[in-house]
Amino acid sequence: MPAPKTPRRRIDPQAGRAALRHWRASTRERDLHQPGAAIAQDAAPTVDRTTVATAVRFTLEELASRAPGQALEVRVPPFGATQCIEGPSHRRGTPPAVVEMRPEAWLGLVTGRVSWADAVAAGEVDASGERSDLSAHLPIDAL
Repeated sequence: MPAPKTPRRRIDPQAGRAALRHWRASTRERDLHQPGAAIAQDAAPTVDRTTVATAVRFTLEELASRAPGQALEVRVPPFGATQCIEGPSHRRGTPPAVVEMRPEAWLGLVTGRVSWADAVAAGEVDASGERSDLSAHLPIDAL
């Protein structure tokens, strides 16, 4: 199997980090280390849609660059999706493994405000397929 290609960046890393910092600053800090403490509606960001979209797209690109492959599709509608994780390549139709969630849940996971296990237990993440557990890749360090 050939080595996975590194995906092309569409979001400037500096702009992506700035959007993510702005999202972090706009959300209410909560103790998310309590069991079942997922991203709630009252923790929704007060930033504009463009900033949230940039933060989501940047972090999806970051995940794909750190875990290259095409075995899993991560979807954060309506802002983006990426393929990542080594394994069988997906080319057409529905991928064998899919993870989908709202933007607030995704940003909470990548920033470490909520754990993978807590988000899944709270129903914040819809994950199916053999390689759909992202706990080894989240949070994304150095963001």
